[in-house]
Amino acid sequence: MASRHSVAPRGLKATRSSLSQGRFGRMFRNLTPAVFGPTEADNIANLSALADVMTAGFDPPTDGPDPEESGIPSLYTYFGQFIDHDITFDPVSVLTKAQDPDGLVDFRTPALDLDNIYGRGPGDQPYMYDNLKFRLGDPLQGAGVADANDLPRFAGRALIGDPRNDENSIVSQLQGLFLRFHNRMVDDNPGLGFEALQQRVRFHYQYVVLNDFLPRIVSDPVLTQLKTGDRYDRSKIKFFHWKTWPFMPVEFSVACYRLGHSMIRPGYRLNDADDMLLSIFPDENFQNALTGFQTMAPGRAIDWGRFIDLDVRAYGTEGEDNTAANKRRLQFAYRIDASLVNPLHALPPAIASDPPSLLLRNLERGWRLELPSGQAVAKAMHITPLDDSQILIGKAVDTPDAGEEPVAINTIANGVFAKNCPLWTYVLAEAANHKVAVTIPVTGAPGPISTPQLGPVGGRIVAEVILGLIFGDNFSVLSLDPHWAPVTGPNFKLKDLVSYALGQGPPLH
Repeated sequence: MASRHSVAPRGLKATRSSLSQGRFGRMFRNLTPAVFGPTEADNIANLSALADVMTAGFDPPTDGPDPEESGIPSLYTYFGQFIDHDITFDPVSVLTKAQDPDGLVDFRTPALDLDNIYGRGPGDQPYMYDNLKFRLGDPLQGAGVADANDLPRFAGRALIGDPRNDENSIVSQLQGLFLRFHNRMVDDNPGLGFEALQQRVRFHYQYVVLNDFLPRIVSDPVLTQLKTGDRYDRSKIKFFHWKTWPFMPVEFSVACYRLGHSMIRPGYRLNDADDMLLSIFPDENFQNALTGFQTMAPGRAIDWGRFIDLDVRAYGTEGEDNTAANKRRLQFAYRIDASLVNPLHALPPAIASDPPSLLLRNLERGWRLELPSGQAVAKAMHITPLDDSQILIGKAVDTPDAGEEPVAINTIANGVFAKNCPLWTYVLAEAANHKVAVTIPVTGAPGPISTPQLGPVGGRIVAEVILGLIFGDNFSVLSLDPHWAPVTGPNFKLKDLVSYALGQGPPLH
């Protein structure tokens, strides 16, 4: 039998046990794990070869239009990261984990309940609160930005519900927007108690996840299968099932929901200042990047119109980095495809090592967790698997440059991946086969942008898990009031959440 790993990391054995109530579990418990060689060394070598092909050439961040851009504003990349932190947040003590090293007890049922914002609440973490409101950090400065705050900090450390939401400048300031969203909700609803305020904030957040975020990343035919009429229907969930409360499926957390890694740009411009086009990772001096876990560097307040369509801006002109329109434009996420930007293949030692490649880390983790292949999961879902010729590794751009054409999965590592594609790679490649033309809210755009979305395997798993977590929460919007919509109307989106947090737009009673 092929060798996989000698000692399972903490909690992994539980995912193949007869227990389904642990913190992690499996949607497809009876499928054979995918292997990619006869020995551990062979598996890692072959996965490393695949990671190399999935890595794009080095392109420094630039201003202006980019052929790899999708029609999805770039804030959705980090909103997706925010959601991930919400549903995987673990506030339980290290002692409790030590008493249960195999993860058989569910330390926290995953839910989209914003405990990465609220933590354990004002009674247990009063240093985060000022009566009903959140404490905010020091004012942030940024060229062209009138009103911004850092997170509240002590000795540089953010005093927030989930420390992971300080890991880069973008998600850190998005966390700050949620603090401000709650605080404005307090102002707009005098006399309302903390739990009622918290519920209103959660309802707006869950509404955006269901009606804006999912339609951005999952193809419409997949979402339509999960609805009766125009509403999500719990009875349509076919593959994500639990006994008492929802668990976190490893197929979702280790493979399908890692779609966001392919959406990351090599860098982002934060505001009008010339030096605010920043790489995602730092230079050798750990400077000049979107580095987190520290007091926000001077001048880094975000102009949110560069990340989400708060207003209408010019599309810009490709190849003209120094034009004003290019520097002020709305930046779009990269396309969901089997290609990641080069910096993710060589993470700085202070962030990760052994291996330093995020791609290999993802692939190796899926193998060590004994995930089945993408083809095996497709068959279990009664979906015809993609042919190897359809699983293209590379950029899903409209016109590839010479020498950068995508290659079929079965041509890599002497064919070891033929009809045996790692689930994460399969889901990304599947998205490139499900493109939709997206009209973007800018002036001067050449037309709709071809935008890959998650397909029938990846999209169905992501949508079912997110829906299942919300349906499985007795205090969620789908459980308490499935017909609920914001008072401003059913077209409430992420941009409206951001706008409200910034003090713009009508009150939300």
